[in-house]
Amino acid sequence: MGTASPSNRALPASFDSDGRNTVTAAQGQLVHQSTIEHMNRLAEKLYEVSDNVWCMVGNGLSNQTFVEGPDGLIVIDTGESQEEMQAALNAVQAHTSAPVVAVIYTHFHYCNGTAAFMAAGDDIPIWGHELIPDNLSRIASDVGPVSARGLIHQFGMSLPTDGPDGMVGGGLGRFYKNPAHGRGTAGYLPPTNLVAEKTTITLAGLQVTLSPAPSDANDNINVFFPELDLCVNNIVWPALFNVFAIRGEEYRDPRILLNGIDEIADFDPEHLVCAHGPPLSGRGEIRDGVIDARDAIQFMWDQTVRGINKGLTLGELIAQVQLPERFDRSYLTQQHYGLVEHHVRQIHAGLRGWFDGNEAELFPLPTIERTQRLIAGFGGRDQVMTQAQESLADDDIRWALELATWLVRSQVTDDGRADGGTPAERGLLANVLRTIAQRTMSANVRNWCLTRALELDGQIDFSRHRGFRAGRSQVLANEPATFVHGLKTTLIPELAAVVDCHIAFVMGNSRSGLHVRRGVAIPTDGTAAEHTVTISHEHWADVISGRLTFADALDSGAATISGDASTVVAALACFEVPSLQG
Repeated sequence: MGTASPSNRALPASFDSDGRNTVTAAQGQLVHQSTIEHMNRLAEKLYEVSDNVWCMVGNGLSNQTFVEGPDGLIVIDTGESQEEMQAALNAVQAHTSAPVVAVIYTHFHYCNGTAAFMAAGDDIPIWGHELIPDNLSRIASDVGPVSARGLIHQFGMSLPTDGPDGMVGGGLGRFYKNPAHGRGTAGYLPPTNLVAEKTTITLAGLQVTLSPAPSDANDNINVFFPELDLCVNNIVWPALFNVFAIRGEEYRDPRILLNGIDEIADFDPEHLVCAHGPPLSGRGEIRDGVIDARDAIQFMWDQTVRGINKGLTLGELIAQVQLPERFDRSYLTQQHYGLVEHHVRQIHAGLRGWFDGNEAELFPLPTIERTQRLIAGFGGRDQVMTQAQESLADDDIRWALELATWLVRSQVTDDGRADGGTPAERGLLANVLRTIAQRTMSANVRNWCLTRALELDGQIDFSRHRGFRAGRSQVLANEPATFVHGLKTTLIPELAAVVDCHIAFVMGNSRSGLHVRRGVAIPTDGTAAEHTVTISHEHWADVISGRLTFADALDSGAATISGDASTVVAALACFEVPSLQG
């Protein structure tokens, strides 16, 4: 058997093998030249797409789109806050005085600014997919901590504004939340008209087709105005579509999302507006761009499956499946957001699961034991440190990253995670990550690597994002049952091993329940519960957000228990929520 020649140390599309494209931006950031060009493309601007159609780009991560019909103005997506939405309204009101008469949400990500122009109870229809309310509840409770941590990493929300590690952009927008809008005021209002299937309606005197088209969210819809030859969508992005999000998301199946892109191609619009990036006009240019966007996704899926069928492991797949030069012609398919090699891994996981046929992955050692054995096999920590430093100096970045990671992941922190190492070892890993960040086109990867580097340096503390946390306003924005049922993922099983206790929670007209049953907590509607906790939604929000302990709520009369109070208190103390434990 011969020895294979070394492969390319850095897949060119993921990050440069050297620093030839790294430049210093206006505020001292070290970044790939192409990223600066891309951020200029996403600069703040109100585009007049066609007569009576405007799109606000660069006001936040997403766009706000306005379509004026004979009867008034339709708003499509309302951004991350009321302040963001108000800024967009101010811009468009310089061109029209038409009142807002309808709202459309393309999906659940950007619907938090509606209250800027509309109060709850106003008779303005809000159209959106039927899954929007459920998706907002899910990310608020079940996966709230990791969702928040993922957003901070992916969008660089903790990065400085200037210097080598300074924030440059979010890939789909210049930032996740516009600093000009401060922390932002939540203003979500739920859809009043739910879409479950392709529906044609009349809004503002215009015919509108709303069509479910899963993309980065399963509640996404395409919006088509046949009279205006206009399509508004959230699939064709100003970058290669993200099959994998580094922040962590459920699988986005390319076979499903291709249907939505094919529908856009069938609409064959003269004007195309997306939830992100500048609008496009010109039927031919749009047709070419849409075809490239859908073909790039199919290429990744087809070629990943082809490699899987051949028996390639993930390490082999990421080297084999790279987009051909054909897809370099348009920014719609360039890797300014995510990376092909990560999408390939996600397709494998979504289609076949985590096992790729690599025998060692069947029964891996726990992280601590594995890394300690590897270090010992290499001759000790000093030897691994030396080799990692030499690899970094030699631009062998992938190997330097692995070696440096062993040193950090081989020691346990005070909270029990494999994330230790000496300051020098953690600094080495931070240096490797900074090198990748400075050489990649991917905004997601740059932001993630720099955020992790700052954590390794001790400049960012993520401890509050590793465990249950919820803000009072967040609890009140959801149905009372959301943060009752959401407790199930915080149960400490060893504390509840012999507990069998069904508790109903009554908050006004809302009744829900949890059945703590020998190590699991089952969400219920509270029927047939042996015990009942009665508390207002507001006081429950105080408890869940940590402003008030459950014990104090009982003492003050803010909460009452019918049934066995000591049993209820003991059962609630089994949850990893400090305000329920004391």
